[in-house]
Amino acid sequence: MTLVSRAPRVEASVLDDGLVPRLHQELEEFLAHAPDTAPEVGGALADLVLAGGKRVRPTFAWWGWRAAGGPVEGPAADATVRALVALELLQGCALVHDDVMDRSATRRGRPTVHTAFAARHHRGRWAGDSRHYGDSVAVLVGDLALAWADDALAGAGLDPAALARAREPWRAMRTEMIAGQHLDLLAGARREESLEKALRVARLKTAAYTVERPLHLGAALADARPELVDALRSYGRDVGVAFQLRDDLLGVFGDTEVTGKPVGDDLREGKRTALMALALGLARTAHRPHAARLLRDCLEGHGVSDRTVTEVGELLRDLGAVDAVEERIGSLVEQALRTVDLVEPAEPVRLALGALAAKATERRW
Repeated sequence: MTLVSRAPRVEASVLDDGLVPRLHQELEEFLAHAPDTAPEVGGALADLVLAGGKRVRPTFAWWGWRAAGGPVEGPAADATVRALVALELLQGCALVHDDVMDRSATRRGRPTVHTAFAARHHRGRWAGDSRHYGDSVAVLVGDLALAWADDALAGAGLDPAALARAREPWRAMRTEMIAGQHLDLLAGARREESLEKALRVARLKTAAYTVERPLHLGAALADARPELVDALRSYGRDVGVAFQLRDDLLGVFGDTEVTGKPVGDDLREGKRTALMALALGLARTAHRPHAARLLRDCLEGHGVSDRTVTEVGELLRDLGAVDAVEERIGSLVEQALRTVDLVEPAEPVRLALGALAAKATERRW
């Protein structure tokens, strides 16, 4: 049996089942017919989810559906695409709440929801504190996104048996997303430096929510056999963690046009990433207390200027942390593709999963 090589270079047409335009159309349709009881809150959500995004989660879910024999066209496929709207709305919830917690000013190249509403409050000279108002409305926008995500799944027109099968991954995904976010907050509060704990956050907050459970959801909708579900979930865990590790690197070295956030934003926010945990461990092993102190000062948010971002970036390379993360990304992708290959998926699915792993972990999305 020939294994798929890591990050295979394949034509974009391998992934072109016409999903993204179909999904965007269904997303617009859902939002156009959503209740208008809270138009400003709903409008802010619509602006966010229609403003772009890579549609990563629906894409993985679609290929979980295809891996289990789900058709490209027809009533069942149409209902599945409508169901995947739920994943984009769930992502909207996560993004809005995450931006409040991280105090992020921009998202997808535009002001974050809490920032925009705070600015509106300030311009109008309304009563109370502008920042508190902005945060409060953002919480409501995120809550509405979560509620509408449930509505989108329930109202997609799925066969009752398919909807019943979808409940397990859907319930798990929502809970794991919240658990991972809490562990991320806890890591900062406790000043965690453990690589193991950073990877646990990555598994829950990113891997399960971004890759593993969407694949599980799509496969469940198509009534996949248990061994295929297990293989897809294993692939999803590995690719999802690799995706987060790439995100850690982009959070320090990334291009604003790719990330939609300022360069070095993770350093300014003091995020306890696996990259920083690895660097601290390497600094201790190399008996470099000055390096460890600089890293900890950065995590504490002590004067993280543009110069500090540059210095920490150079230090991460010098310690070997960047190379170590790159090596781990490669190993995870290799392992993921070996796992999938063992269940001998059809050629289009095998190629698509290889291409998805490459896009997710090299950020060619």
